[in-house]
Amino acid sequence: MSIQFASGTDHEIRFSIIIPARDEEKCIGRCLDSLAAAAAAYPGQVEAIVVLNRCTDQTAAIAESYGAVTLTDDSKNLSQIRNAGIHAARGEIIVTIDADSWVTDNMLTEIDRMLMTGKYIGGAVRTAFERNSLGITMSALVLIIPLLFKYGMITVGLFWGYKKDFEAIHGFNEQMLMAEDADFASRLKKWGKQNGKKYGTVTKAIMTTSCRKFDQGGDWYLFLHPWIVLAYLKGKDRKYADQTYYEMDYKKLNNN
Repeated sequence: MSIQFASGTDHEIRFSIIIPARDEEKCIGRCLDSLAAAAAAYPGQVEAIVVLNRCTDQTAAIAESYGAVTLTDDSKNLSQIRNAGIHAARGEIIVTIDADSWVTDNMLTEIDRMLMTGKYIGGAVRTAFERNSLGITMSALVLIIPLLFKYGMITVGLFWGYKKDFEAIHGFNEQMLMAEDADFASRLKKWGKQNGKKYGTVTKAIMTTSCRKFDQGGDWYLFLHPWIVLAYLKGKDRKYADQTYYEMDYKKLNNN
């Protein structure tokens, strides 16, 4: 690692990257390495904000070794955790990403290029799993298709846009415990339409995400547990939110 993120108050920050993290010492370095490479085109203008959530490992120390800002939010609510990072952000442009994901080197320049056209309110990116299987594909389809019917044609995974627009739609909906990303995308898309702009998808850069949920729960776990998909659609089921996100208890899932 040779690139440090901006710290202190000496720089005018263009990008603030928000990263929720709960015990992510195995993943956060890869995420920050990729973001640091993407930030090379904007020296001193990119800050990373790692929002620590009930961490008991070396996540904070690793993040700080990159020059990232760290703050703590111990709620079991990803919307609240992300909003805490957005509130603290100094940058004009917000980017959100999960700690177990990583991006290509051109991600920030592509986001910047699309925003500078004036055509886009913000949006998401093209994403890929780190590995593929029939089970992962079927599980993804079982989830994505119902969400498309509920929220329309949207992309998720990594969000980007001007902070003023994130704030205009009040950030992520803190009443949502699951599918808060789809809800956010839908509301950002509507806000863009009101302002004569489109919801964009970055296609010339890519985000890759880990398959750790599939590694732990099995590639077919969503396909074989359709009631979890119903919980996603409702978005407010504390039991399944805890088991699939906040506590990651796949033993309980597979016994239900």
